[in-house]
Amino acid sequence: MEGETLDSPSMSSKDDGNSDTLPTQMETWDHFTPYTDNNGKTRAECKCCERTYAVGPSMNVTSEMNNHTKTCKNHPDNQTIAGSCGSVNEETRESWKFDQEATRKALARMIIIDELPFKFVENEGFRQFVSVACPEFIIPSRTAIIGDCYRLYFDEKNKLKTYFKITGQRISLTVDTWTSSQRLTYMCLTAHYIDTDWKMQKVILNFIPRPTHKGDDVGLLIEKCLLDWGIDRIFTITVDNTSSNDTIVAYLRRKFVNQGTAVLGGKFLHMRCVAHIVNLIVKDGLKELNESIERVRTVVRYVLQSLAKLKKFNNFVVEEKVESKRSLCLDVPTRWDSIYTMLETAVIFQRVFERYEMSDADFRGDFMPDGPYGKIGLPTKYDWDMVERFVKVLQYFYKLIVQISGSLYVTSNIFLDEISEVDYMLKEWLRSDDDILVDMARQIKVKFDKYWGDVEKMNMMLYVAVMLDPRLKFSYVEYVF
Repeated sequence: MEGETLDSPSMSSKDDGNSDTLPTQMETWDHFTPYTDNNGKTRAECKCCERTYAVGPSMNVTSEMNNHTKTCKNHPDNQTIAGSCGSVNEETRESWKFDQEATRKALARMIIIDELPFKFVENEGFRQFVSVACPEFIIPSRTAIIGDCYRLYFDEKNKLKTYFKITGQRISLTVDTWTSSQRLTYMCLTAHYIDTDWKMQKVILNFIPRPTHKGDDVGLLIEKCLLDWGIDRIFTITVDNTSSNDTIVAYLRRKFVNQGTAVLGGKFLHMRCVAHIVNLIVKDGLKELNESIERVRTVVRYVLQSLAKLKKFNNFVVEEKVESKRSLCLDVPTRWDSIYTMLETAVIFQRVFERYEMSDADFRGDFMPDGPYGKIGLPTKYDWDMVERFVKVLQYFYKLIVQISGSLYVTSNIFLDEISEVDYMLKEWLRSDDDILVDMARQIKVKFDKYWGDVEKMNMMLYVAVMLDPRLKFSYVEYVF
């Protein structure tokens, strides 16, 4: 889901450079125990000594606690390196000792981080490696490693719950659904927040079956998940633009208002997913071009279906002197961005397809009325012209999606700039002398204005994000509107 007020690298994604591990401040709590002192204040006590620190939502003591962990004389890591068969430096090599339990926990973590199958521990190659690298380690069975991963999940979950409780962290949620090949529907609940080190974080809270599509029932399901996590301070909820999701957010808004935890009475709780809105806008434009797109898709599929045809096509690329490192690709019909990529690449090789048609009798024959592709036919000049214009239009929406889908940076502050650019280009195309381009722009503009044409209908938190950006400030909002 895109367009969240707070966005960040996911602990479970591959592109954040630190996948499937808890944030640094979570690891800090491995070495400290929270407690309440005689004055009712929350403090954290080092597990290895009696040093304590005052903690709370308005305090940022993670760095101090980390520094203490590194220098605490009673901490095991500052005395010997135990629990792993990894390499150690010369000073600690003699003091290193094997720890079966810690090594087994490290193995479970590796299984999760690298997304390995549980049967990996029974593979012959892995067993041979361990017998050489760490012969003392007793390799657990597949069933045992499943239990280890399950316990590790609960350990990490409890640390995260403790962190949320102590910091009083306010969280932005995204709610998304996924349907399996067995037509079972699941709901994914994701939390986005800024940690005490001012770093963006994203964690998947729940991935559970969604037995019903009724808004109030799903709202109750989300409420139960949040109660289990001890989370009640929600900033925004990002969902797809459907009526059932409106009901879900309305249900949760009532609950948060009654609890007294809603921001501004929950007025800006509902955040509509930008990616889903773009998907609706673009799909509306695709309807008018179905035939032209299908003809281009068919010739691309024809070339890619055999190595011999692809080799012949590449020879024609050389003859036509088309200098491009791009390669033909097919789309995924349910993803408009892949349709854009396919069409953009095909347009680059338009002359090559025309050369293929003139030079290869089999190619022409397969697209004759009695051929296997006769019902679809070859792309005409009109088809290529339509596709080329549409690619020109789509590139701005594609750029918008790429920008607001980033997971390594905040996206809320760039949203307004991106949609303003799209709006500006649509207005420019409406003034064009190209009648076909004008028709395309007019059709897309109607859908665009439905979601983003009225400033009052947009979530005002997006404007706040722009004003908090030191590069933009309020003057930028005034300029845009």
